[in-house]
Amino acid sequence: MAPNIVFIMADDMGYGDFGRFNNGVAETPMLDELVDTGLCLTQHYSASCVCTPARAGLLTGRYPHRTGAIEMRSVRGLDRLACRETTIADLFKQSGYATGLVGKWHTGVYGDAYHPNRRGFDEFYGFRAGCMNYYDWVIERNGQFERGDGRYLTDVFSDGAIDFIRRHRADPFFLCLHYNSPHTPLEVPEDELEPFLRPGELTRGVSIVHAMVRRMDRGVQRVCEELKKLGIDENTLVCFTSDNGPAMYGQGDLCMSRFNCNFAGGKGNVYEGGIRVPMLMRWPGGGFEGGRQFGDFVHATDWLPTLLGAVGAEPPCDLKLDGVNVLPSLQGDGNTVNPRRFWQWNRYTPLVTCNAAMRDGDWKLVQPVIKEAMWTSPDEMQMDRDLEMDPETFTDILRTPEPERRLSGPKPIELYNLADDPEEANDLAATEPERTSRMLTELETWFEDVENDRRSIDE
Repeated sequence: MAPNIVFIMADDMGYGDFGRFNNGVAETPMLDELVDTGLCLTQHYSASCVCTPARAGLLTGRYPHRTGAIEMRSVRGLDRLACRETTIADLFKQSGYATGLVGKWHTGVYGDAYHPNRRGFDEFYGFRAGCMNYYDWVIERNGQFERGDGRYLTDVFSDGAIDFIRRHRADPFFLCLHYNSPHTPLEVPEDELEPFLRPGELTRGVSIVHAMVRRMDRGVQRVCEELKKLGIDENTLVCFTSDNGPAMYGQGDLCMSRFNCNFAGGKGNVYEGGIRVPMLMRWPGGGFEGGRQFGDFVHATDWLPTLLGAVGAEPPCDLKLDGVNVLPSLQGDGNTVNPRRFWQWNRYTPLVTCNAAMRDGDWKLVQPVIKEAMWTSPDEMQMDRDLEMDPETFTDILRTPEPERRLSGPKPIELYNLADDPEEANDLAATEPERTSRMLTELETWFEDVENDRRSIDE
């Protein structure tokens, strides 16, 4: 019987937000149970350090630049997943699966052609924007808008996922449950927050984040219990991950900087804290040995071919993928991992000299951030925020030139050996000049390749 897939994704969550990995400061009993009874990937990487390109890489199995979804500035259309792209939902639908997305989209907020229902998802129940209020929310059900009714949005999405599973329990189904928790705004029921209020130990911001994650953990528990209640848990592959690393910003008592297993950086940069994210998998009937850690290097673009492989399907032979099928490795049958991967992100037009990285085996090259390239227009940011709450008023994206910025020069290249230095504390670029030069050339070659693809988009 064809297995079901439930792919759960948090928003801005790191390893340190699990109770299992931060000595119980956080409380995530269901996720901890998945660590204990499933497969825990310890070197799993997002396709990007920020939301939109991370989701584009997951949906397509391709580097985000190729897809056109490079940035969160939706009002400029920089979040749009090009219409020419084939999504994982397209391929599951073609394989006879019922497909659904509950939660956050953010790979094409404005324009009917970029709606989830046009990108392979039979059903969409969520919001298309970058963030959403947890009480005063605006979401849609297959194009019909609904406004907040007093329920907490994380619970709304858990309910929506359970409803989808119940209605499709007799079908093979592919369900994406993409929570927006613990992304801002920092909102959570007061009774959930109380256990985490620890003045002098945690800022209020971190306390709220942990409380938001705890509420989401309860939702994951409800979904897993429903699978068991319906008798389909043995034949369902459940995955849990995050789109990128944790947000480490905020001011004063609302600062969200928190423990993340001592990884450098966080959301928005290509150090380990920004791109190395949790992945938990449980599939009792699929040959996954429970309670096992998997330490090989896996990238988000690998999930399209891997999940198709899990259900006995393959991507079209003419589909140019960057990801590979790592299912045999996950099942302990061989090494199919690609050791070389790349990342790059800044605001507006991409720059290879800013916030870029390459990993080749244990070695990682980093081109640090150029501060000015991370600036975005406050007016455009406000336009996006306004449209999040009034999406019906959208008319067209901005088609004016990008705001002018005066950029400083690139920072010195950095090189790390992650086997010896996962915290990226010891820069070896000066002692490994030949390796640094070679990897930089490969990074620049990759960047030109993916940018050529992006520049060829004619939408």
